[in-house]
Amino acid sequence: MSIKSSARAAILPIAVLFFRLILAQDGPESVLRGTKEFRKSVLVSGLAGPWELTWGPDNMLWVTERTGKRITRIDPATGQRTVAITIDQVSAPAGQDGLLGMALHPELLADTGNNYVYAAYTYVDQSKGVSTAVSNASAPFRYLYGKIVRLTYDRSNGTLSKPVDLITGLPVGNDHVSGRLKFGPDRKLYFTVGDEGHNQLGNSCLPIEAQRLPTQDEVNRKAYSAYVGKSLRLNLDGSIPNDNPRLAGVVSHVYTYGHRNMQGIDFGPDGTLYASEQGPKTDDEINILTPGSNYGWPHVAGLKDGKAYEYARWADAATPCAQLTFSDLAIDPSVPREPESAFKKPFMEPIATMFTVPTGYNFHDPACKGVDFICWPTVGASSIEYYESKGTGIPGWNKVLLVTTLKRGSLYVAPLAADGKTTNGHMWRYFQSENRYRDTAVSPDGRTIYIATDPDGLAEALSGGATGTMQNPGAILAFTYVGEGAAAPAGEPQRISESNKPRFEAQPGLTGAMPPQFTAAQAAEGKTSYNSNCAVCHGNTMTNGTFGPPLAGEYFRNKWIGQTVRAFYGHARTMPPAAPGSLGNDTYAGIVAYILETNGFKPGSEKLPAGEEALDKMTIQF
Repeated sequence: MSIKSSARAAILPIAVLFFRLILAQDGPESVLRGTKEFRKSVLVSGLAGPWELTWGPDNMLWVTERTGKRITRIDPATGQRTVAITIDQVSAPAGQDGLLGMALHPELLADTGNNYVYAAYTYVDQSKGVSTAVSNASAPFRYLYGKIVRLTYDRSNGTLSKPVDLITGLPVGNDHVSGRLKFGPDRKLYFTVGDEGHNQLGNSCLPIEAQRLPTQDEVNRKAYSAYVGKSLRLNLDGSIPNDNPRLAGVVSHVYTYGHRNMQGIDFGPDGTLYASEQGPKTDDEINILTPGSNYGWPHVAGLKDGKAYEYARWADAATPCAQLTFSDLAIDPSVPREPESAFKKPFMEPIATMFTVPTGYNFHDPACKGVDFICWPTVGASSIEYYESKGTGIPGWNKVLLVTTLKRGSLYVAPLAADGKTTNGHMWRYFQSENRYRDTAVSPDGRTIYIATDPDGLAEALSGGATGTMQNPGAILAFTYVGEGAAAPAGEPQRISESNKPRFEAQPGLTGAMPPQFTAAQAAEGKTSYNSNCAVCHGNTMTNGTFGPPLAGEYFRNKWIGQTVRAFYGHARTMPPAAPGSLGNDTYAGIVAYILETNGFKPGSEKLPAGEEALDKMTIQF
C-alpha cells in the first residue's frame, strides 16, 4: 500500500466520525417527515396519567397510572381493563411524581417462582425527616421520597399483592423526578433519578448536585440525597451490586452521574443501555450509559460545542438569590456564568441531540406571546425504546430508537449504525399531534406501536402555538403499520402568529361589577404558596413554565378578561392536578391575589374573600 493510500485509509474513519458528529447535533429543521403509513386507533382513554407501558408475557399491555395509583392490564384486542393493584401509599402532589416506572421479571408466568413485578413510586415518609430540597413548611413535598417495591403476581385472579420494599428514601423534588425502571440482562434493576429541577424556576436558588457523589458514610446510613441526577443499578433485593463502579473511592447504587432529567432507558439485544434525557432550552440527549461515566450536566448540555448554552449558577449569585427573579433568557449580572469549555473533567457525549442550535438563537420569539418554550428546539424526550424489524416488523427499521416527546406530541425514530453505538442519518418524525406522548410498547410481531398519552399539560398546537387541551387525554393509542408513503422534510416547529395564536372568548362582566380586592400582605403570602405549589408547572414568572399555561401576560388576559374572580378562584381550586382543593381556601385566595397582582391589579385594604359570593361581583378587566 502506498503512503498516499495509507493516508486515505486513516482519514476515512475520521471523516465518517466527523459526519456522524454533525448528524448528532443537527437542528430541528433537519428532521424528516416519516414515510411509513400507519392506521391509528384509540385502544383506551380516560386513564389517570399512564406513565409506563409494557407488553407482558400474558399478551396484555401493562401500564402504571401515575396519579391513579394503579397498575392496570389492558387487552390489546378489546381495550378491556383490569386493575392488578391500587397502591394507596402513592403520593402525587405535583406533575412529575406518583406511580412511575415498572419492570416485569423476565420469568413472569414462566413457572419458575419469579412471578414478580417491580414498581417505583413517590410516597410520604415523615420518619425520614424533611427533604433537604424543600424550605417552605407548607409545601406538600416536605416529606416526599421515592421507593422501589417488588410485587407478586397471582395469575389465578390477575392481581398483584405482597409488596416488599427494596429501597426507600430516594430523593424526590417537585420537578425532574425521572423514575424510569428497567430489568437488565444481567438480572439487575436500573433506575433513573432526576436533578429535582434545581437552578430553575421556583427552585432557582437550589444548587444542582448531579456531579456530587455519595460518601461512604452516606451509603452506610442509607442517606441517598446524593443520588440526584444519577442512574442507579440495584440487586433484585435492593442491595448494592459488588461490581458497581467505584466512584470517588465509594461503591454505591450509582451507575452513572451528571444527568438532568433522564425519563427513558432501554436495553438493546447486546446489552447496550440507551437513555433519553431532557435538556434545558436545547440539547435533549440520546445517550449510551456505561458504568461509572459522567454525562456532564450541568456544565455541558449535549455536545461540548459551546453552542447556545452556558451554566448560570443562580445559587452563587453576588446578589442574594432570593432577591432575584429567575429567567432562562436574561441572566442577572450578579449570577456567575460558565461556558461549556470551562468543564475539564472527562465525560460522555451523547450519540445524538434533540436539537442543537447556534449561539444567538432567538429563544424569545415575540410571536410566542408568553409561551416561549414551545419555540425552543428541545422536544421533551420522555421515553426511549430499542426496535428491530427482524424481517417481520416495519420494513427498513432494522436498528432504530423510538423516542416519544411531550412538547411536540410526536414519535421520533433515530436510525442506528450497524454496531448500535452511533446514530446513522437524520431522525424521522411520526404521529405529530396535540398530545404529550409518554411511553411506547411494541406488539410481538413488531407491526403495532402503542403510545401512552398524558391527560393534561401543554403541547404544541398543530396550527402553531400552545394548547392545554389534549387531543387524546390519558389514552393508549395504537399505530399499526400498513405500508409505505413519500418522504418529505418535516419542517421546523411552527411559531405563533397573529392568525394562529390562542384565542379565547371573553365573557361579559356583570352589571355593577368591581375590580378585584386583595391586600398586599395576602399577595405576599400567596407568592410563597405559589412558588411552593405552582411554579414547577407554570414557572416562577408565571410565563416561563413548560407544563401549565401562562398565568400572566397576553395569554392570561385573553383567557380571563371579563370573567369573574370567582370563576378564576374556582379554576385555581382544581389545582394541583393530582389533589384538587387540597391547599385550603385561604391558600387559594392568596395565590389568586398574587396572580392578580402580577397581572397589574393594585392591592387595597380589603382581603380577597376565600370562596365567598362577593367574588361574583369582582371581574377581571384590564
